[in-house]
Amino acid sequence: MKNYQRIEGLVAASFTPMDALGNVYLPAIEHYADLMARSGMSGVFVCGTTGESHSLTTQERKEILVEWVKSAQGRFKVIAHVGSNSMREAMELAAHAQQVGADAIAAMAPCFFKPATVRDLIAFFAPIAASAAELPFYYYNMPSMTGVSLSVPEFLVEGKKVIPNLVGTKFTHNNLMEMGECLALNNGAFEVLHGYDEILIAGLAFGAVGGVGSTYNYLPKVYLGIIEAMKKRDMETARQLQQQSIEVVKVIIKYGGGVRGGKAIMNLIGIECGQCRLPITPFSDEEYISLKEDLEKINFFN
Repeated sequence: MKNYQRIEGLVAASFTPMDALGNVYLPAIEHYADLMARSGMSGVFVCGTTGESHSLTTQERKEILVEWVKSAQGRFKVIAHVGSNSMREAMELAAHAQQVGADAIAAMAPCFFKPATVRDLIAFFAPIAASAAELPFYYYNMPSMTGVSLSVPEFLVEGKKVIPNLVGTKFTHNNLMEMGECLALNNGAFEVLHGYDEILIAGLAFGAVGGVGSTYNYLPKVYLGIIEAMKKRDMETARQLQQQSIEVVKVIIKYGGGVRGGKAIMNLIGIECGQCRLPITPFSDEEYISLKEDLEKINFFN
């Protein structure tokens, strides 16, 4: 792997901008990337769950990644999610990510025909990771979306034997015991990127030093504050800041969760992200008014 360095800090799970007709709107990414740089992001996670990856075509995913790499200008890392139900499609996306200059790749497990064992999961991922052998590969573990609940520690240990560029996991699960196991493997041999924004404090307490999250896009000061407070062992400040994030997460859950509600928030703060693709319901004008009122009640804009 070329110039591999572990990720520390915040990686924003990026939304995919759309125009009024539901087409990918690439021009918004340059302004979006400037915001991420100003916000102190260590990276962006492109075309993952937040980016509606499974609602995009392969060509769209390639075009979005190219625009992010170009717009990042080396100011932060660009991690390409290449996961797909089709291994061949994922291999194509991985090879493309390496070709266009992404800093790393990640993939979630297939969610239609699912791997039954860790061995099956390794067999599925091995050719995908090999298609971008010069890039670090992260297993994107998100059983709530994929329905795949195989042992992540076992995958990391056994997978490393046949996937040389396997460096860790994006751990989007609330099983903190398993997360702790991953962090402790082989004296911290693997990266564990914390994936649940509303319990970042817990991941940091276990020893994680980086996280990937959708609310990092519009709450960077809160999460950077949590990281700084935890470094200083100032638990009271860390708890207060985490509670602020929880209040925002409660609001986005009211409006359909992190993708739908979060994308609407991006529009409110001036990043043109448009609507989500169907089957996610479009956001109505009335909902925008209500969302803004709910955010004002918790001093979000301040």
